[in-house]
Amino acid sequence: MNIVVTNLKGGVGKTTTTVYLAAVASSRGHNPVLVVDADRQASAAEWLEERPLDGVEIVEAPSERTLARAMRSDEGTVLVDLPPGDERLVQAAIGLADAVVIPTRAGGVEFARVAYTLELIPAKTPRGIVITAARLGTNDLTETIDWWKSEDVPIWGVVPERVGIAAGPEARLYREGLDEYGDVLRRVLRSRRAN
Repeated sequence: MNIVVTNLKGGVGKTTTTVYLAAVASSRGHNPVLVVDADRQASAAEWLEERPLDGVEIVEAPSERTLARAMRSDEGTVLVDLPPGDERLVQAAIGLADAVVIPTRAGGVEFARVAYTLELIPAKTPRGIVITAARLGTNDLTETIDWWKSEDVPIWGVVPERVGIAAGPEARLYREGLDEYGDVLRRVLRSRRAN
């Protein structure tokens, strides 16, 4: 199963989402788990080399060709961490995706970039939003949830700010984050079975 984590906007928690989903997938026996780091900054690769996760392998694939090759695994779970702003890589990955997870933050300029990302996803491909670094109980969060519900876009998770995004290898994976992303993975798998 290919799960693509993307948003054309940067700084929204794509790498954090990918690493947490990989940790949860591995712990739940969705093995082998392969993280494909398609971002030239290689943040996911750096993170997983610094703090390896049992049962999770990492491959760097910063070109369309290497990305497509890495995503052609016939077994286990492949999680793809895509860079912001590289529409060609995003389209190449989405074309091979079984599901697309779109991390975003609440409020601000997020809506337009997520809407554009959603337009790139074929109608038959399950997709959902994960609101990262969420400040629980705020108007921004409530308005963001209401907006995406009115647009009929599933919200697969709301990850509290305290879980942190872009913590990288210097921080551990938080139990609360593993629980929240466990719920996200469950929704991804359920949406895939429904299609």
